[in-house]
Amino acid sequence: MKRALFPGSFDPITNGHIEIIQRGLCLFDEIIIGIGLNTAKQPMFSPEQRERWIRDAFKEDARVRVQSYTGLTVRFAREVGARFILRGLRSAPDYEYERNIDLLNKYLDAEIETFYLLSHPETSFVSSTLVREVIRFHGHLEGLLPPHIIRDIYALYPGGKPVGERREAR
Repeated sequence: MKRALFPGSFDPITNGHIEIIQRGLCLFDEIIIGIGLNTAKQPMFSPEQRERWIRDAFKEDARVRVQSYTGLTVRFAREVGARFILRGLRSAPDYEYERNIDLLNKYLDAEIETFYLLSHPETSFVSSTLVREVIRFHGHLEGLLPPHIIRDIYALYPGGKPVGERREAR
């Protein structure tokens, strides 16, 4: 069985993440979405909330599992029996950043192989960091996140639905 680990903070999981996972399922028999818990960062959403959102997004596909972890990603990959790490690339800076992580991972465990998928243009600008800013300032989330997450966020945050109207690009 070809099992891949797709690690990240997923704070929250975006349509860009989901696109990479769906395309990754063409390459791998199973994908474990690993929610990395970074003690140096203060997340917007709890690990439990992020796990729930991810499970709901993939509830129809038994080939996708989700699990939180701390520590080294390559160590977690070994623990869950994944010989592959799946990553998405949105831009050239992403490539440089991911390349250095891959080199370090190879140093730590030469048997773990990383696969990169380029984001589609429609999602290449979407990042959890930017989405959190949109959430903080009550912007429109449609097209950035799955509908079930948008509903939850509108209910969780004061002000509910976003202020103003979304404008299409000219």
